[in-house]
Amino acid sequence: MRVGILGSGDVGCSLARGFVAAGHTVKIGTRKATPPKVAEWVETSGGSGSVGTFAEAARFGEVVALAIRGVAVEDAIEAAGVDAFDGKVVIDVTNPLAFSQGGSVSLARGFTTSNGEEVQRRLPRARVVKAFNIVGNSLFYRPALPGGPPDMYVCGNDATAKGTVTEILHEFGWPSVIDIGGIEGSRELESLCILWVKTGVALQNFEIAYKVLRK
Repeated sequence: MRVGILGSGDVGCSLARGFVAAGHTVKIGTRKATPPKVAEWVETSGGSGSVGTFAEAARFGEVVALAIRGVAVEDAIEAAGVDAFDGKVVIDVTNPLAFSQGGSVSLARGFTTSNGEEVQRRLPRARVVKAFNIVGNSLFYRPALPGGPPDMYVCGNDATAKGTVTEILHEFGWPSVIDIGGIEGSRELESLCILWVKTGVALQNFEIAYKVLRK
């Protein structure tokens, strides 16, 4: 499968490494000159990785992942061109984080909308699925944790698209995927990111993930 990833930071690069390890071909989209870590990843990807603009990455992918910080994802979509996403499964990995001067983190939106919902509104002909946003990027692929494997939540309006993302998560080492319904569930999933951050601070350990205990 061809995968386009918008975003060349740690989140985008972690996703890219996971997709290549799972046997897919990846193009990372960036708005600036190729960062050194992305160039290094291309060199070690065995021909399965490349880099381009947001528009090139969006058009390249059969599946497109959004790995842009905060609400800037909307600018990235405009730069890529809305038509580039038509009919595609779009994995929204973003969280609308806002940072105070003191360093605390909160949500820039969440009570009446979410990043996931805004992405779907801006991409009405795409099939947006929220996933991967509730853990740190170091745990995206093969999360080996004591007491694991952890659970991953997804939400979105298209059942087939959620099935595709669930298959990807299985490839990435997440055997338990919980579907919480439509894209409006992004409000809860983005809040889980804040809880993850605060839990990591409290425990002084960010190698953590969620697990639902079942009877």
